[in-house]
Amino acid sequence: MNRKTEKNLIVGLDVGTSKIVSIVGEHTPGEPVEIIGIGSHPAHGLKRGVVVDIESTVHSIQRAVEEAELMAGCQIRSVYASIAGSHIKDENSHGTAPIRDKEVSVADLDVVLNSACAIAIPADRSVLYREPQEYLIDGQEGIRHPVGMSGVRLEANVHLVTGAASAIQNITKCINRCGLQVDELLPAAVASARAVLTDDERELGVCMVDIGAGTTDIAIYTGGALRHTTSLAIGGDQVTSDIAHLMRTPTAHAEELKVRYACALAQLAHAEETIQVPSVGDRPPRRLARQNLAEAVQPRYEEIFEMVQADLRRSGREELVRAGIVLTGGAARMEGALDLAEELFHMPVRLGTPQHVTGLADVVANPMQATGVGLLIYGSRGGATRGVPVAGSSTVGSLWNRVATWFKGEF
Repeated sequence: MNRKTEKNLIVGLDVGTSKIVSIVGEHTPGEPVEIIGIGSHPAHGLKRGVVVDIESTVHSIQRAVEEAELMAGCQIRSVYASIAGSHIKDENSHGTAPIRDKEVSVADLDVVLNSACAIAIPADRSVLYREPQEYLIDGQEGIRHPVGMSGVRLEANVHLVTGAASAIQNITKCINRCGLQVDELLPAAVASARAVLTDDERELGVCMVDIGAGTTDIAIYTGGALRHTTSLAIGGDQVTSDIAHLMRTPTAHAEELKVRYACALAQLAHAEETIQVPSVGDRPPRRLARQNLAEAVQPRYEEIFEMVQADLRRSGREELVRAGIVLTGGAARMEGALDLAEELFHMPVRLGTPQHVTGLADVVANPMQATGVGLLIYGSRGGATRGVPVAGSSTVGSLWNRVATWFKGEF
């Protein structure tokens, strides 16, 4: 069979608190990414997005990658990986540089972006991601694509995302110990936004909220640009813990109850509905009203949404998100979550599922896969090679040279 070219393979590795997901995609320039394989394994060794046990994390990553390799019929050697956790912080910066030869070139973009990134960062933190918001030429604002334009002085407003150096190093170490290279580490919020938001929403103003197991990741866009990014140390695991305590049932059963019967808005659960709740030890199971389960879940979802709203207000952009809220992530699928969010935010809320991909699109058409799909989309568009260099990221040539060779059928 024909051998596929190396440059066509892109792999996204979603390193989540509850699961590790590896998604393999084939990219043809100018076309959507075609998903050809996916592997998933329960995550062990992570707590609220941060590695707490390297060996367990390595094992989980290996299993997810092996499953994806088997489905796609390839060998994975490098990945775009996600990172989350409350250590994620953001900052908006400004840079200035002279325009050489009186016409803006890609080299001029590199200079002005590096100028914007030359800010004082504590020694225990590293820049994870940087994205230009807009450019100015000789004071003219609102320029998004300045290459080829004439002028003397080039300025750039840039959104920076930083993370704890130790957290970055530990995730990188785990991936490397699996025999994989890291093309780039991307904040989970940025990756999810790539998968679920539309251009119109980014332009009008939108707040994306990715509710995972251990973290809730937020990305705010206005005027077509990323303005705010953060990661809150709260998620679906806290809901599971609440159910386990209030319903007096083991955690494993609490998770099952949450997935199958839970509702984020108590008024949607009818009083006559009952569910069987396993007891601790050798005690017999009990039958309780489903409304009791909803009453245990709703306060935690209210807390999550109130924390998101508080962060939105702190960002100073609450009045600018005219397109409303987009919820994604595994915990966003719960019945009543959208209704409760609309009640609390007083603005439109929709559920975000991954878009812009083909192939196994039906398999990943789930809010749980938003981060993994977003990593593929980001990688297919060049990652950090689009004139936004990130310390430690690879160049174009070395990036593609490291991408795995894969086959359909036999040699």
